[in-house]
Order: sequence, then structure tokens, then C-alpha cells
Amino acid sequence: MTQPKAAEPSFEEALAQLETIVDAMEGGDVPLAELLAKFEAGTQLLKQCESRLQHAELKIEQLKQQKDGKVSFANFETTDAPE
Repeated sequence: MTQPKAAEPSFEEALAQLETIVDAMEGGDVPLAELLAKFEAGTQLLKQCESRLQHAELKIEQLKQQKDGKVSFANFETTDAPE
């Protein structure tokens, strides 16, 4: 029998968990085995966050419409300054 898949955390929950993991890893007090487990969990959370952001970006692009009512796709622009 297969077990039901656990519900994935919301974007905000996943991001908070990821920030907690990063803080713990940066603290330097984590044993190697735990560090690897945290890295693996963090990688999974990062993938979830990226996937949700990509989905949101696509939805925003789909919702942009021209005056004639047809869906118009436009590039998603950010206001981030180059580093």
C-alpha cells in the first residue's frame, strides 16, 4: 500500500524553512551528517520555491491582456539592480 503524499508547504512556509536551514548551516555548529541532511532538505525547498515562482510568473503573463481581449504574453520584468 502506498502512503499518501504529504502536502507541500506554501511558498511562504517553504521560504521560511529554507531561511532557517541556511541560518543553521551558516552558524557552523552543525555536524557533517546533519549538514548534508539540511543541504538536501534545503535543495528540495529551493526547487519548490522556484517552481511556484515560475508558475506565478506564467500566470501573470497569461493574465496580461491587450485591448482587444486577447491574451498577450510579455516578458516578466524585475526592478532588481544589477550587482
